[in-house]
Amino acid sequence: DYEPKYITIRGKGDILAKLRKEVKKADKIYLATDPDREGEAISWHLMKALKLDEVKDKKVYRISFNEITKNAVKASLKAPRDIDMNLVDAQQTRRILDRIVGYKISPILWEKVKRGLSAGRVQSVALRMICDREEEISAFIPEEYWTLDAAFQIPGERKPLIAKYYGEQDTKRILKTAAEVEAVKKDCEKAEFQVSDVKKGERIKKAPLPFTTSTLQQEASKVLNFSTQKTMRLAQQLYEGVDIKGNGTVGIITYLRTDSTRVSEEAENMARSYITEKYGEQYAGEGTVKKGGQKIQDAHEAIRPTDVSRMPALVKESLSRDQFRLYQLIWKRFVASRMQPAIYETTSVKISGGEYLFTVAETHDGSQQPTDFNILLPFIAMWKLYGVVLNEAGAMIGRRPLPKLSFNLLGHLQAFVFSSEMQRYCKSNAKLSCLHEKVVPGYSLSYLKILHL
Repeated sequence: DYEPKYITIRGKGDILAKLRKEVKKADKIYLATDPDREGEAISWHLMKALKLDEVKDKKVYRISFNEITKNAVKASLKAPRDIDMNLVDAQQTRRILDRIVGYKISPILWEKVKRGLSAGRVQSVALRMICDREEEISAFIPEEYWTLDAAFQIPGERKPLIAKYYGEQDTKRILKTAAEVEAVKKDCEKAEFQVSDVKKGERIKKAPLPFTTSTLQQEASKVLNFSTQKTMRLAQQLYEGVDIKGNGTVGIITYLRTDSTRVSEEAENMARSYITEKYGEQYAGEGTVKKGGQKIQDAHEAIRPTDVSRMPALVKESLSRDQFRLYQLIWKRFVASRMQPAIYETTSVKISGGEYLFTVAETHDGSQQPTDFNILLPFIAMWKLYGVVLNEAGAMIGRRPLPKLSFNLLGHLQAFVFSSEMQRYCKSNAKLSCLHEKVVPGYSLSYLKILHL
């Protein structure tokens, strides 16, 4: 059994002294720390440090809210509660485990890296993942393969249609040597090519899920080139509040440490109203639901704007450049997550000659112009050659015989490549943040601390 003993952090005595003076003046005391296990534990520590549990003439309440806005704070004051000791004990258990593991690992860091560093439960898992990746890189054996593209000159068109080598008829084949490539090119020079098949279809892309801590870090890294530390620092500023002209200091995003994609009913209604008014009712959706079975805490909502009508352009002057870019990313992701799925038109063309098959495919946003002409120019030419006859409404009404194509294989479109090895993790690209979700639950920010070593 372990029973932790706590002492006041050096230099924090003055803060506690000020809080004790304020406590004496108050009849009711509200503890409003973060709405997670750590926040619950901080409230409990404050209660112990200020000896609030020994005061008989004052009422002590715990309140929590997911966003720092006027309505959210007022709502929390109407629903005060006691400190949840289950959450406090859970947090204490994590801290004890950190020390049990850390006291054994930290001396290794002092000896091998730098004195004063610490490691524990979280860093140990991250280090193991990094070591596993390094072993995979060392054991990797590159394999040679070639790609081959062909340029088909379409009669009446200046721009050739570029198609990729697929294989022999319906059998996919990988070209592994230069000799194989030359053999295919030599055979193709003698063949007559024609369009053997054209298929059109639809592909539905579901709305993206709203951000969790991990997915926000990944997207900010990919889109904005932010490190995870920078992303979390900016998100903390947006959550704690920025000075908005005419509104005072307002938190403009919800709590930033979450593994849930759940959204409150109030936020759902707010988003639906905005989308309906801005784009039309047909664009408002129910939002994608994340499948269960994953180990998530689901203690808080997804990361979202506290007010969807507070568009990025309206608050741009009140934010720094990086704050604005991150807020815009969060705002757009949340609005997109509450919209209907996107419908795309797909066009796939097969071009055969002799025993060889080349393919070309393209995807287009069917919502922009829902006709059969909603394709790029090379494909419009291909449709014409394939013999598709369209009426004024864009409906297919007939086909002509399949045409033959003049063929010209561009040698410079062949490419010699090696299969690439796995890349190392780095603190800027958030790949470790993505992997940790598949391995063990927990907030991904902690897993990236090991990359500073």
